[in-house]
Amino acid sequence: MFKVGVDLGGTNIAVGVVDEKYNIVGKGKVKTNAPRPAEEIFADIKKAIDLAVEDAGITMNEVESVGVGTPGSVNQDTGMIEFSNNLAFNNVPAKKMLEELTGKPCYFENDANAAALGEAYAGAGHGAKNFVAVTLGTGVGSGIIVDGKVVSGINFAGGEMGHTVIVVDGKQCNCGRKGCWEQYASATALISQTKEKMTECPDSKMWELCGGDINKVSGRTAFTAMYEGDKAGKEVVDKYISYVSVGITNIVNTFQPEIVCIGGGISNEGDNLLDPIRNFVAGERYSKYAKKQTEICKAVLGNDAGIIGAALLG
Repeated sequence: MFKVGVDLGGTNIAVGVVDEKYNIVGKGKVKTNAPRPAEEIFADIKKAIDLAVEDAGITMNEVESVGVGTPGSVNQDTGMIEFSNNLAFNNVPAKKMLEELTGKPCYFENDANAAALGEAYAGAGHGAKNFVAVTLGTGVGSGIIVDGKVVSGINFAGGEMGHTVIVVDGKQCNCGRKGCWEQYASATALISQTKEKMTECPDSKMWELCGGDINKVSGRTAFTAMYEGDKAGKEVVDKYISYVSVGITNIVNTFQPEIVCIGGGISNEGDNLLDPIRNFVAGERYSKYAKKQTEICKAVLGNDAGIIGAALLG
């Protein structure tokens, strides 16, 4: 038997048929075209499922269950997507709707939590029971697994490490707080920090790398400049990594997981990102004298993490 995993995003609905060894054997994708009525989006989820099943060369009779990772908060007791800003969903009876369309048991989870499950069981986690996945993207996403179960809290919105404060009265966050980790450690924050340093340093190599157009700065600009010996680029990278490291240390001190994996485009910098984080955490963690220490590594599943993790919900 196979399971279907759905990664429901604001832009795309990506679906995979997953076998018993966590391999994706068929894929389907359609545009989300959000915001629009939930009924229309769910009809397209069914279309994407059908495409994936066809691509896998199987029938729905061979599908055991369907799992969905979605932005927002999901009530596990009722199967409702209580709120999703990206999809403009409020109290959508997601489980009921999709089960009527597919005829299969359907399960829903926050997308970051689903991706964490995927990495924990089929990727960087190697089956770890205590595991945290962090994604450095537009924001800072996180999924926390404790004793093999997702930490979601009483309102199914727990585990948001990106909205823990690391700078009191710091930068305004769109969550309403000031100084959130997301405002300093996301890819968006890195781009902002790069632009600020470029304005201060008109002779920096970073200007050349973006063709003299500050609007073309990316998350790689400062790293590339550093590799080419640019002092300003190195200053940006060092400061950025210190912000990331503070949040990772907080995670280690709070949960003492076996593994913390870091994903998102910035993780492609590999050990140039990870080694300084490891060194920082080693000096700051509360458990510095313990025999067992948290492993910090790169996420390995990429965009497939959410699909595989969603499939594992069933």
